Amino acid sequence: MAMADLHNNVKCTTAFAPKAAVTDNTAQVSNIVDTAGFGSLELVGILGSNADADMTYTVLIEHGDDASLTDAAAVDDAFLLGVEAMSLDYTSDNKCFKIGYCGDKRYVRATVTPANNTGNVFLAGAWIQGHPRKSPQSTQVN
Repeated sequence: MAMADLHNNVKCTTAFAPKAAVTDNTAQVSNIVDTAGFGSLELVGILGSNADADMTYTVLIEHGDDASLTDAAAVDDAFLLGVEAMSLDYTSDNKCFKIGYCGDKRYVRATVTPANNTGNVFLAGAWIQGHPRKSPQSTQVN
């Protein structure tokens, strides 16, 4: 059976740009993603090696209709695919996580906050938008 074309039917944008390790409990706030023109949205995060043996993460997804999210509200679990309480902790070294959004607001952002962190936390991630109203999607770097 031939594989379906995913390449031309998704848009990827930076959620969390790779950067130096966080060595405290500073929250990492994603770029805001505009969902206009797409029917699905997924956050894919990538964790590096965690140096603290009792560190945990809290994930918060917010949405709103203002481009700067001045109207941001926490997303009800009914509009999430997966859960924010996904048990990310010090054992999540070098792993990916994902959480989907199926709400009706135009703008979305994520916040990942470590707790009990005295070591290094590395986080990167991308917004994956699917079911575009127009296809093919550009292959240019976003």
